[in-house]
Amino acid sequence: MSSQREQKTKGKKVTVNNAGTVNLLKFLGTAGARFVMARQLRSSGGLYLELLGNKIALDPGPGALVRMTRSRPPIDPTGLGMVILTHKHIDHSNDVNVLLDAMTAGGFKKRGVLMAPRECLEGPDAVVFRYLKDHLEKIVVLGPEETYRLGQLEIKTSLRHDHEAETYGLKFYLPGKVLGFLTDTRFFPELLDSYRDVSILVINVLRVKEPEADEIKHLSVSDTIRIIGELKPEKAYLTHFGMTMLQADPRRVAENISRETGVEVLAACDGLTVYLD
Repeated sequence: MSSQREQKTKGKKVTVNNAGTVNLLKFLGTAGARFVMARQLRSSGGLYLELLGNKIALDPGPGALVRMTRSRPPIDPTGLGMVILTHKHIDHSNDVNVLLDAMTAGGFKKRGVLMAPRECLEGPDAVVFRYLKDHLEKIVVLGPEETYRLGQLEIKTSLRHDHEAETYGLKFYLPGKVLGFLTDTRFFPELLDSYRDVSILVINVLRVKEPEADEIKHLSVSDTIRIIGELKPEKAYLTHFGMTMLQADPRRVAENISRETGVEVLAACDGLTVYLD
């Protein structure tokens, strides 16, 4: 007998395992860069994941709590089991404390896991409130190319990205596929080896052209073509758009990258839900 069954959701067939869980990711926001975030030209809530029964908030930027509660159907932040930060920048971490408070029922329940680089947790620029740490069941300090487990879910970090803050990409291992998140970074060749086993890639593409200044450490469209063309995932989703990406129309950019690479590439939009089964 098959270990999975199919369920129709809004006209689509969605694979559901015997425990009744659906593997999915939802884009609570696709904003990148300060101007797009500050003007809320795109929402900046990060991502919500349901993987092997685990409910995860990834990089909850400004508005994550509101986007969760206003989703259709609503996402209950008190039901989260994990919050993950790839790095400390405000567009990735602004709502981390309110979600930790919700996850622990205001401290009345010692539960939940926080995964984050050490910079997020310690030092003068720490973004996680100290009193909330005592409410959590577990805090995991992320390091380069490490493996972690949340129940049956295996999670691996990439090598350290070349970004202004301590930053790691993530890979989630599901039956038959690997979901990868290539977050903020400047391109460098060694980056590719950390993502070679990814079958579904979510990649932060901030800008159309390469920056003239080296201090702007984000991926451009040409970087993305090189990465996707080399890795050849089954499918890729572009997100974290800056102004030049919005002006160029992310959908057209994605279509061009598809033609260049032969990979199905889609531009994420706010609220997009991707069923992974």
